[in-house]
Amino acid sequence: MPLSPIDIHNKEFRRSLRGYNEDEVDDFLERVIQDYEALIRQNKQLEEEIARLNEKLAHYQNLEESLSKSILVAQETAEELKNNAKKEAQLIIREAEKNADRIISEALNKARKVALEVEEMQKQAAIFRARFRSLIQSQLEMMESGDWESFERELARREVAAAEPDFA
Repeated sequence: MPLSPIDIHNKEFRRSLRGYNEDEVDDFLERVIQDYEALIRQNKQLEEEIARLNEKLAHYQNLEESLSKSILVAQETAEELKNNAKKEAQLIIREAEKNADRIISEALNKARKVALEVEEMQKQAAIFRARFRSLIQSQLEMMESGDWESFERELARREVAAAEPDFA
């Protein structure tokens, strides 16, 4: 067990005939006690400083560990966000491509229908022109033929017959 200043102060030496000078020994012991107490105080202060610095070190180590974990979490989160953004972009692109394909398909179908309708209308117009031409030609032929005069005579006869009183 280490000596304390009280142990040094209370230490008594036996006296011998040719011993040391008591006053010198007491003065030396007093200086030793003072130096020893100073060393003990300094040692205690240094131990407190070490404890304080160890606490700070532990705090900084915890902080460093927390920061390292935070950096890892941030990196993982950033990577996850980047991957999610890529996936979302791919989904948007696929959806846009599907919409574009659908729009193109609908446009092609409408164009085909319009082309068929135009073709049908052209056929109907050709048929109408042919029939109209045929009608006009038949009417011209009728006017140029002698049938027209007989038609006029028949019409006049009917008018006269309708005007005569019926005595039956």
